[in-house]
Amino acid sequence: MAVTFLGVRHHSPACARLVADTIHSVRPAYVLVEGPADMNHRMDELLLGHELPIAVYTSYRDPYRRHGSWTPLCDYSPEWAALTAGRDVGSELRFIDLPAWHPALAEVRNRYADAEARYSEVTGRLCRAFAVDNVDALWDHLFEIEPADGLAERLATYFDLVRGDTQAGSDDMAREAYMAQWIRAAVADAGDRPVVVVTGGFHRPALIRLAEEGDRSWPEMPEPPVDAAVGSYLVPYSFRRLDAFDGYQSGMPSPGYYQHLWESGPADAARRLTEVVTARLRARRQPVSTADLIAARATADGLALLRGHPHPARVDVLDGLAGALVSEAIEAPLPWAVRGPLQAGNHPVIVEMIAALSGDRLGRLHHSTPLPPLVRAVLAVLGGPGEERLDLGREADRERSRLLHRLRVLQIPGVMRTSGPRPAGGTELVERWVLTESDDRLPALIEAGGYGVDPQEAAAAALAERITGADLDQLADVLFDTALCGIGDLTGQVLDDLARAVGAAADLGSLGRTLTVALAMWRHDDLFRTSGSTTLGTVVEAATRRALWLAEGVRGGPAPADLQRIHAVTAVRDALRHAGPSLGLDTHAALGVADRLAACPDAPPDLRGASLGLGWSLRGTAAADPARAVRGAFVPASAGDWLAGLFALAREEVLHTAGMLELLDELVGRMTDDDFLLALPALRQAFGFFPPRERHLIATRLVERRAGGASGWDLMRLDAAPELVAAGMALDERVEAALRREGLITP
Repeated sequence: MAVTFLGVRHHSPACARLVADTIHSVRPAYVLVEGPADMNHRMDELLLGHELPIAVYTSYRDPYRRHGSWTPLCDYSPEWAALTAGRDVGSELRFIDLPAWHPALAEVRNRYADAEARYSEVTGRLCRAFAVDNVDALWDHLFEIEPADGLAERLATYFDLVRGDTQAGSDDMAREAYMAQWIRAAVADAGDRPVVVVTGGFHRPALIRLAEEGDRSWPEMPEPPVDAAVGSYLVPYSFRRLDAFDGYQSGMPSPGYYQHLWESGPADAARRLTEVVTARLRARRQPVSTADLIAARATADGLALLRGHPHPARVDVLDGLAGALVSEAIEAPLPWAVRGPLQAGNHPVIVEMIAALSGDRLGRLHHSTPLPPLVRAVLAVLGGPGEERLDLGREADRERSRLLHRLRVLQIPGVMRTSGPRPAGGTELVERWVLTESDDRLPALIEAGGYGVDPQEAAAAALAERITGADLDQLADVLFDTALCGIGDLTGQVLDDLARAVGAAADLGSLGRTLTVALAMWRHDDLFRTSGSTTLGTVVEAATRRALWLAEGVRGGPAPADLQRIHAVTAVRDALRHAGPSLGLDTHAALGVADRLAACPDAPPDLRGASLGLGWSLRGTAAADPARAVRGAFVPASAGDWLAGLFALAREEVLHTAGMLELLDELVGRMTDDDFLLALPALRQAFGFFPPRERHLIATRLVERRAGGASGWDLMRLDAAPELVAAGMALDERVEAALRREGLITP
């Protein structure tokens, strides 16, 4: 009994033709295709009559791992050609690869990414031998533009060379062992009838060897863990998502071009490519003359002849167009000379050429295709395009806001908020949204269906995933999103992940922002029902403890005040004041940290001042001789930065403690002119922590103390900017020094 092994490159028109021709010729009992075996019982759904491209999207979620992957198919995918040709001749159709959720595919986002790309040494050697830039140009040169005679033998030779004696990794070995058992079982069941096996060419040599002997029973379908949520659905796809220049690891770039190659052959595809590029450039008001087109076609024909192509290949046409249409120097390499996403810095004409090659085809699912429950739940209530204004004081609008935020968190296209509450903003009771139509909405909803059956469950799972992978700068935003979505308290593993992320924080400033947002929501966010939240209480407790630990480890000499660091200490103070008793925060331990830092000569000035302010504000009138502490800690060279920390934490204590302003006036007044001029910017920043009314009060009291005739308000409203006054003082001092040096004035 004969087994025909066809090793293919995914999304190759030449391979798709070979597969279809072979199956129609052999008429096998079984057509076995590399693809997710758990879709075998849904083969009728896959072949309903969709408009390609489409993909099988599989989502997997358990308490420890979240994974999503695609198995994309277009008209010229060899796998699709195998399925449709096999159905035409009455063959049994089977996918024979492991399900996408299996651990062997845990790192695979796209099942049909090139396996041979991992073995660049061999393909690089072939590129050098054939004088081409990369494996895409090599493939076109060897297989897509050449006549089809002997194609199967040439493909076998190519993939044998690529695979060579390389030992596959454990994941590939597991997949190949599973596929080989399917092949042996199909051969045993087929009797004298042939079997055709269509897989990536990289797997072909191993499968030929493994299929010779071993267990011939049908393989069992792997079962996911009992605590895992797994779902597979058909998703409409697009050429843009298939394009390697858009970041997709497909077998072929420029899907629009290869669609024309599949439908019409290389000569017509080259002509059509030139027409599409020209139309796109002219639509964008780029000048493309008839003479330019003649030059481009002549250049492409000449390059094809030089490179040994019977018809212009993709790179021949592109090189010809670039030579004819781009007259300026090109700074970046031509995109088709390298692999991967389109890089910044390309000429605008080049960018439009790449977009023209990509094509704008969109897949469409048959109307009978089953969809995840989430899709139906959203489409039933989302409504049409337009602008929406939501009053968050009304329960109905608040519920609508939660729905839209859940869709935003799930990254559903066409749902955009233009204004509304922000983590660091004040109370805002109005939200504005813009809803637009999007061809990508249905695929995104289907993919989001892997998170849950309704928007609330799906958004909760998506937020839990974001918490697991969030850095500290993102954590406050994630917490605020949970409130906007109306998720409520997080529990279990997610809560542990959240506490662990806060407990492992290394940056005091970022941790302070998270603590500030969490504390504000825990204390008084009645709008989103987060007041007293267990989740937020856990964050406040962990962040306070971690912030104190981080602060005590900060060391550094004189430097400009770090406002984020100061705000973090302020957040610790507020947490101890407002949540200490309820959450069991250790105020005594915090005061110990504050006292040690305030007296530590190796700590930065702003942190020493903030620590003194922390202890003073928490102790209140029980603070022991604050004037003595201020006098002992005041250092002229870093006075402004130290005062910034003190004022941020103990502004009211400074203002209302008898004799404190007078003491500060005395200390500042003792500074030399040089010290004062150096400290002036930092002093201005420090006194900026007082609101205008309090700055007026300070100015009035100081003017009265010095028995001046002006009012404090006049003092604060100088006609000249403070920087100009300081510069004038410095100039006066230099002039006086010069006069003294020349003996024109006496000391």
